[in-house]
Amino acid sequence: MGGAATWYDCFSDKPMKRGGPVTTNRVANLLRKRGSPQRPTFLELFFDLVYVFALTRIVAELVLDYTSGHVAETLTTTLSETGETLLLFLAMWWIWTQTAWMTSRFDPFQPAIQFVVLTTMLGSLFLGVAISGALAETGLLFASTYVAIQLGRTLFFVVTLRGHDLRHVNMRALVWFGASAVPWLTGAFAPELTRNLLWLLALAIDYLGGTLGWPVPRLGRPHVSPWAVAGDHLAERYWLLAIVALGETILTAGSTLLHGPIVAQRISALVLSFVTTVLLWRIYFYRAGQILGEAIAASADPGRLGRSAELSHLLMVAGILLTSAGSELVLNDPSGHAKPAWVGAILGGPALYLAGRAVFEHVAFARVSRPRPIGILVLAAIAPVMVGLPPLGVAAAAAAVLLGVAVSDAIRAHGRPLERASPPR
Repeated sequence: MGGAATWYDCFSDKPMKRGGPVTTNRVANLLRKRGSPQRPTFLELFFDLVYVFALTRIVAELVLDYTSGHVAETLTTTLSETGETLLLFLAMWWIWTQTAWMTSRFDPFQPAIQFVVLTTMLGSLFLGVAISGALAETGLLFASTYVAIQLGRTLFFVVTLRGHDLRHVNMRALVWFGASAVPWLTGAFAPELTRNLLWLLALAIDYLGGTLGWPVPRLGRPHVSPWAVAGDHLAERYWLLAIVALGETILTAGSTLLHGPIVAQRISALVLSFVTTVLLWRIYFYRAGQILGEAIAASADPGRLGRSAELSHLLMVAGILLTSAGSELVLNDPSGHAKPAWVGAILGGPALYLAGRAVFEHVAFARVSRPRPIGILVLAAIAPVMVGLPPLGVAAAAAAVLLGVAVSDAIRAHGRPLERASPPR
């Protein structure tokens, strides 16, 4: 991931000279300044709007996966079903999180950075449109748009950051994105199984490159960390994405209720979906959710901790989306018989969310409180007996487990001051 660097090292408004030409004022102006506000800008909030649409399309695809033929009859699904939807989600996630890190490093008030954000937003809109058939007739649109975003904005910074060490970081990233572009574009023309494998390879290249800091032989080692961050800014970006994902569950539940008779059982399912969303929100912001920025700032390696926070939010957002898909299944058939895969979605979403929340807690406090793993174990233990029961009852059981975690958190916090961040060393 590259050597650790302080926030000031990587975002200073002073020209830098480390074995290369002095950074020009034009380049320095693109970087966040020391002491500048770290709150997300209106541009970044505007950018997130397209992800409301994209996440809604992901959930719609999950629901189709869980209601199509043999998939609903088994707890395991094939790569050609929900695995495809997972591929799309991971691609969208990578675009969003890199944009968040970019605006944490660069000044989003600069016109050049605004241009990059807005073009990425347009590309993300095309990705959202392509999701519904991304592995069929719109596969080329999805793959080419993804590649254009990654190569285009990385090349932009290679050209723009001449004279700054960050240019070397982007040059390495450009090599990795160029390598992943081959299986992305080739897969768009391949048969289904081959396409899935090629796109999985492309994602593996992208994620591995980012995790390792985009190492490239013979290009030398950059003098700045690829993952240096403005902690408070990045923390709020994750908070906002969590709110966007939770908002998607409300949007999906309300829309689903309108697509059928408004009867007592479906109204009960809507209320239960809302209560579940509130509990997810409450569990997220308990303790660790309030001090992520402080934890990143207090870490000996803020970049590494920021990446751990990214992983925790990946798991939590995936859990929220799976919970949203489960809620839609319940709304569509609240009194029927829960198929195995439905139980997997209704209970698996909260379990995945609690797993991500446990990682999140470890990021802030270097520990995990017992209610989270206990909640996961309870959800796993009750899953087999839930098959065949009314989906509304399964959803109620999931909500009861989340309520237990939330109540346990409230009891622990009662009368105690907010803990200070103590991230792992």
